[in-house]
Amino acid sequence: MPSKSEIRQNIIQQAKCIVVKVGTRVITSDTGILDHARIDSLSAQLCHIADSGRQTLLVSSGAVGAGVSKLALAERPSGLAQLQAVAAIGQTDLIQSYETAFAKRGRHAAQVLLTATDLRRRGGYLNVRNSLNQIHSFGAIAIINENDSVAVSELMTTFGDNDRLASQVAGLLSEALLIVLSDVDGLYDGPPDSEKSKKLDTVTQIDDSILAMAQTHKSNQSRGGMESKLRAAKTATSHGHPTIIAPGRDDRVLDKIMDGEIVGTLFLPPERSIKGRKRWIGSSAEVNGSITIDAGAESAITRRGSSLLAIGILKLTGSFTEGSVIAILDQTGKELARGLSNYPSSEIKKIMGLPSEQISEVLGHRPYECVIHRDNLVLLQD
Repeated sequence: MPSKSEIRQNIIQQAKCIVVKVGTRVITSDTGILDHARIDSLSAQLCHIADSGRQTLLVSSGAVGAGVSKLALAERPSGLAQLQAVAAIGQTDLIQSYETAFAKRGRHAAQVLLTATDLRRRGGYLNVRNSLNQIHSFGAIAIINENDSVAVSELMTTFGDNDRLASQVAGLLSEALLIVLSDVDGLYDGPPDSEKSKKLDTVTQIDDSILAMAQTHKSNQSRGGMESKLRAAKTATSHGHPTIIAPGRDDRVLDKIMDGEIVGTLFLPPERSIKGRKRWIGSSAEVNGSITIDAGAESAITRRGSSLLAIGILKLTGSFTEGSVIAILDQTGKELARGLSNYPSSEIKKIMGLPSEQISEVLGHRPYECVIHRDNLVLLQD
């Protein structure tokens, strides 16, 4: 039986992507002003993670709080239009603070603003995932937030809070570890400020007894509480992603976690959990068409883990749009894999059998070099 420390170290070693969520109360003072020193410390640790080669993303709250501070408002507005305007004003300060901190360490902040529908639609799912992967390939760190200034429902409902958004972002990616930084040290079996309460180091299953431990903390700036964090952890672990709720006001919290130290509360995924992306592509999503590939393409995707290029496609069946799930068949008609198509069927018909360099000549544009990226492709024998 591995020790708690060994379990954590194994999780860190296996994680290829780190999604960190930071709440308003962690990066602002008691009066709601952005804490630039803490943002700098957090940014240094994020850059350290990125330097290890892992894809690193930050889901950051704080736009409304920063806007309230910038406008010298006495309290957080209650009207939707006011909240949207305050968020838009505060978002500039928030992203600039991260950019300044990253730039000192040779990296850049990439602002990504999402609405709930961006992750629900097939095309939106594909575009967000591809964008996040490209940001990583450029060596930048994505700073993700709900698009408060245009999402009519977000500040009242939608994702509900950035905890849920972070769990959905983790679900887009493979072998991700979700770290939720909070103003408490982790999950306690009672009120966190009680001497009788004990912090749980590891949770193997998030059931009703665990959810009952949630102690919701309300504030004028923060929208989330322990209940929302537990529900986010439940979503992430159900997709196969370990989740850690940890103390965000510890200036070395991420360094400690990445070193395998027992910090916060670790929530383990079920042993038979299926990655959220693979579960959706491989079984849950509707298959809208199929393509037949040659032996060279078959070898590339099944043996070398390559993306599917247009040159390897022999035949196309069905009519579908960009972002649809399609089946990949060998020349005998056996289904080898499924994946998200970067192109609609009407364009694949024109470019199949052609090298990637000729796509722009035929279509007049080439948004993607491959028809299905390897990150969006699931082998059925896996």
